[in-house]
Amino acid sequence: MMDARVVHCLLLWAVHFFLATPHTALRVLGRESKTGNEQDGCINLIPCQDNGAICIQPCSPSFHGETSFVCEDRKWQMLSDACANLDVQSLFQRISESELLPCSGVHGVAGEHLPFVGGGKPGHGKPGDGPKHFSADEHGNSSCQADFSCIIPDILSSPAIPGNIADIVNLLKKISLLLSEDVTRAKMQSYSRIANHILNSSVISNWAFVRDRNAGSELLDSVNLFAGRLLLRNGSESIQEPFIATKGYSVHRNTSGTSFDFSMEFNNTGNITGHVVIPEEELLKLPRTSKAISIAFPTLGAVMQSTGLDPEFVNGMVLSVSLPEELQRVLLTFEKVNKLEHVEAQCVGWHSAERRWDSSACRTQSDTVSSVVCVCTHQRRTYRSFSILMSPTTLRSAVLDYITRVGLGLSIFSLVLCLVIEAVVWHHVTKTEITYMRHFCLVNIAASLLVADVLFILAAIVHNAALNYKLCVAATFFLHFFYLALFFWMFTLGLLILYGLLLIFFKITRSVFLAAAFLIGYGCPLVISILTVAITEPKNGYLRSGACWLNWCETKALLAFVVPALSIIVVNLVVVVVVVLKTGRSSVGEGCKSQDLSSMIRISKNVALLTPLLGLTWGFGLATIVDSRSLGFHITFALLNAFQGFFILLFGTLLDRKTREALRINYLSSRQKWGLEKS
Repeated sequence: MMDARVVHCLLLWAVHFFLATPHTALRVLGRESKTGNEQDGCINLIPCQDNGAICIQPCSPSFHGETSFVCEDRKWQMLSDACANLDVQSLFQRISESELLPCSGVHGVAGEHLPFVGGGKPGHGKPGDGPKHFSADEHGNSSCQADFSCIIPDILSSPAIPGNIADIVNLLKKISLLLSEDVTRAKMQSYSRIANHILNSSVISNWAFVRDRNAGSELLDSVNLFAGRLLLRNGSESIQEPFIATKGYSVHRNTSGTSFDFSMEFNNTGNITGHVVIPEEELLKLPRTSKAISIAFPTLGAVMQSTGLDPEFVNGMVLSVSLPEELQRVLLTFEKVNKLEHVEAQCVGWHSAERRWDSSACRTQSDTVSSVVCVCTHQRRTYRSFSILMSPTTLRSAVLDYITRVGLGLSIFSLVLCLVIEAVVWHHVTKTEITYMRHFCLVNIAASLLVADVLFILAAIVHNAALNYKLCVAATFFLHFFYLALFFWMFTLGLLILYGLLLIFFKITRSVFLAAAFLIGYGCPLVISILTVAITEPKNGYLRSGACWLNWCETKALLAFVVPALSIIVVNLVVVVVVVLKTGRSSVGEGCKSQDLSSMIRISKNVALLTPLLGLTWGFGLATIVDSRSLGFHITFALLNAFQGFFILLFGTLLDRKTREALRINYLSSRQKWGLEKS
């Protein structure tokens, strides 16, 4: 049988062969590409002649590769820079020979030339030259192959220009794929020093001209793969460079609250920290002692943004975790880079397959001006790296908080007062079927908004106190339901007007009306709310980041509220127009009692006043989504939204003549009764 080492080497060389084909390509944006003799002077043509044209320039003699320019606004703009002076093929060959040396007896495989992953050309040596076998490097370091240390001087002495960055990313990728077995501390230190060279904050701008737009993501995947195989001495390990840090610990069932702490200088502005905690309930899932590895990148978020891989602003370090499969939930604390008082953070995970930040991987547990605590789901194949984004949808303002608190307090008081007044005058104002139906709808409108306002406060407490995620889902579900109920009862009121004015010969009983009203007022909102949570929650897309409310950015769950609400507003406005047209005709009064007609007009006034206010309120709600950074839109929406209860009390109850008369009669009756009792 074939020796196991031989089989291992054959598999290693097979992988090596398939990864060796250069795969970089020029990104052509225009109709033409200038090459050949035209290259030398094409970028000197200012202005350029054809927007969208590509100009390819050769590198200087000491570099290999090429530089591409694109014509924009009649000026040549750099598109990509692949000029490099590193011979990364030779460097990889030097560190890989100890790994491949046992295969030298397998049909001379070790004597073949090692092609390199990437599009760069070697600056030294010839493609046909055989490898040079080193027992020691130029400085007599015989352990080069064991810890990669012999290639570090060449890399650190090279400039971190875009072409070299691309080649170093490919070098690290190949090391991770082929030489990542038994990753010792020495190997991890050398690997980190190489990665640190291209993660330096001073070279972030160079990443914008790296030809491969996915280079930042590939670097992240490569480091995660290599660091995930780090061997732990005495149960722990720590390797730190200025722009990359790795820590590992042995974890088991009794390692309650094991954490990884990071503290490093970032852009000379102070210490930016990251904190990783594995919850105790997660650790109890471990069947045996395992290892947990975490890697911190303070500049990688900026690198990804500069390459255009993800345009959103990362406001903290990128934290990667490598955990046993049994552990899926992890708590991450990020210190914010920009500590802005009025902007909240969004916890996200890096979707490695789709190469984008995904908020469904995390939820925000707490958010302060300086730091954010995220609860994230760890999945080896999808989510292993996490960070925070500057949320474009939520503003934090002391004025906004004050308006919301005062407005909600006034709204709740107004709604309670409205219900008390309705209870007092009920028998005086519900003598006809029409008036009974009108006040029945008004009571349910007030009750729905009252419950929604109370739930709004509870949802804020649930979010700020970082309570259970399921409580936040439940609060959002009932908020959605009762806010929808408010609009559907307004819709029922509109239908009541149409019934009183148009269907004058069709009479319905009170029981039929109550059944139809409950079906519309509560049945429709219940169906919409259940369908929304059932469709979006399995994908973790029900809640918005940082609040107990419907998601907008990812799943557009908020449309399940906005579309029905705005549709009802439009319908009720049409009803008001119909009332205006019908009441101007004499035929209206011919088929209905003058008392009913008077009631219809009063109901129409309620709808005519409340509907525009509701429409204006949620119109500004949509404006806060379109222009999320406008504090004026947020304050206006908060004012209108918080004072809805007062509007219902004012226009639905206090300005109604029949209700005021009933209150006066009730007051006089009570006063007379009180006088008789005293006498």
